[in-house]
Amino acid sequence: MKKESSPLWLEYKPLNTAFAGRAAIRCPSRVDRQGAAVTELITALKIMLPAAELTFGADSASLIFEADIADFLDPEEYMISADERGASVIGGSESGLLYGIFAYLREIRLAGSFVRMNRRVRPALELRMLDHWDNADGSVERGYSGESFFFEDGKLVVNERTEMYARLLASCGINSAVINNVNVRGEAVRLICEENIPQLARLSALLHRWGIALYLSIDFSAPVSVGGMRTADPLDPAVGYWWSNKARELWKAAPDLGGFLVKADSEGQPGPYAYGRDHADGANMLARAVKPYGGRIIWRAFVYNCTQDWRDTRTDRACAGFRTFAPLDGHFDANVILQVKNGPMDFQVREPVHPLFGAMKHTALAAEFQLAQEYTGQQLHVCCLLPMLREILLWNTCTDIQPGRVIDRICAAAAVSNTGDSFCWTGSELAGANLYGFGRLTFEPQLTAEDIIDEWITLTFGRDEKVREVLSEILLSSHKAYEDYTAPLGLGWLCKPATHYGPDPWGYEFDRWGTYNRADRDGVGIDRAKTGFTAMYNEPLRELYSDPEKCPDELLLFFCRVRYDHLLHSGKTVIQHIYDSHFEGCERAEEFARLWDSLEGRLPAEVFDNGRRRFKEQVRCAREWRDVINAFFHRLSGFSDEQGRKLY
Repeated sequence: MKKESSPLWLEYKPLNTAFAGRAAIRCPSRVDRQGAAVTELITALKIMLPAAELTFGADSASLIFEADIADFLDPEEYMISADERGASVIGGSESGLLYGIFAYLREIRLAGSFVRMNRRVRPALELRMLDHWDNADGSVERGYSGESFFFEDGKLVVNERTEMYARLLASCGINSAVINNVNVRGEAVRLICEENIPQLARLSALLHRWGIALYLSIDFSAPVSVGGMRTADPLDPAVGYWWSNKARELWKAAPDLGGFLVKADSEGQPGPYAYGRDHADGANMLARAVKPYGGRIIWRAFVYNCTQDWRDTRTDRACAGFRTFAPLDGHFDANVILQVKNGPMDFQVREPVHPLFGAMKHTALAAEFQLAQEYTGQQLHVCCLLPMLREILLWNTCTDIQPGRVIDRICAAAAVSNTGDSFCWTGSELAGANLYGFGRLTFEPQLTAEDIIDEWITLTFGRDEKVREVLSEILLSSHKAYEDYTAPLGLGWLCKPATHYGPDPWGYEFDRWGTYNRADRDGVGIDRAKTGFTAMYNEPLRELYSDPEKCPDELLLFFCRVRYDHLLHSGKTVIQHIYDSHFEGCERAEEFARLWDSLEGRLPAEVFDNGRRRFKEQVRCAREWRDVINAFFHRLSGFSDEQGRKLY
């Protein structure tokens, strides 16, 4: 059933500038007048200048907007020269022109009038990708924004919402999308089969118009599961031949297809290990099948033993990705991109940056983030991820290849999408900041979180200064607040194992997932110098993380095992910090709810009511986190709160 959707940050409104004359759009024949770039410019100007007479190529116009394509620019690069008489926007291709048009429209919307600007921008990363965990039955794994808008009852859906989705992504700089779950199950294994190819081709063409490449998550064992073969051994020539034929079939129908995303040998998904092969063998076989068409293989590095015995204190899940992939550096074909999660575990509110970013010197890398708030409040809690994302992208790997920041070591960034078929796309209107911000940050990482949040608030809610101040305060302090009332000091996995929502400090401690804190009456944390994990970092990071006297407080209990009375750099003991942070984080959540209530009448009623319901739940849950975790550590450690607050 078709659902209505919000335009989010793309709701155009008349400018403050009163203009009733002739406005002209000029573009040479090499620019597609029916393409997305010119179409978007026309759509916007008709709304922004409601009294203007909009024409093509009129010499006598008072306002002139020129759109062009130039070979001296990279394909996605753009240049803007603008003043009060109009603008010239030049792109290196239709995609570059589209980004330039969106950038120009963004600036005049933020100002409320025409602006003077001269700008040349090239995206920092080649691929800026959303990974959807949508299933063919219409459900979304770890989805908190409704059902899938790509699938319904096993069928791929392409409609007006798909077009709006493409516009939203293009407007913030996202250029690739994986539409189905990496855990390929049920009817999804047949997504690459003949009966689905016409609809895939239709979707690919629609996305391509907006500069977005379609990628598919595939079942590594598809030669067996849908091809009727007895093996999916990547070194079996017949398997390679099967994939080559499948690639030919797909790219013939959808020539703009981007490639495949693969989760292999992880959490039950099939992979090359079943045949005694390594991950380079599996990835390269697929890469050679798609290479003739310019296709890429995105191969996930999220591989670990998910059946660990909790009694085993020598095995460290954090080490698994490095030990699997670092020895394979330089073994992957050029059109393989190794997709590495931002941290070594699984999208916890605080993790160290993955050491693979500083180790893989001869392999194309992508950083993987998660906008879906699986471990950060599931879009019921406000948790703006932009400060964390920016910190990770600009983090120095200390590699001997310079520059050595993560953003310099990768060619791509992917984020697990937080979208669904809810009216506001992301369940909570405030979660839209994470979607918009991921695109903007991976296009222009020099932007600050404050820059992006200010943009997003104005584009989404208008120029009400009170709204801007309140939402900025909430969003920019929300990640710290969530970390404080859930898992400070690098603690992770204190949540309920099945849902990943709400506190359960013993829940993971005796399970099979390798997610242990080893808290007891004497202390807490993992000594990761002993497990070998800290040795995977370059110096001086190795020494920094190995020494509890030097390790940053926010990561101390991830890297080190310490007593509860260990003094932090802040001067507090570990146990007192745990108590204080949970009380302070909860108080901050309560303040968020009060701040939101102050916006009643300044926001649309449905937006305000949706937010109020979510803040009410955030406060309830934050109090539960505070009381459960503080009681847990109080009972284990025997330490009282120095401030005499209630501990249960």
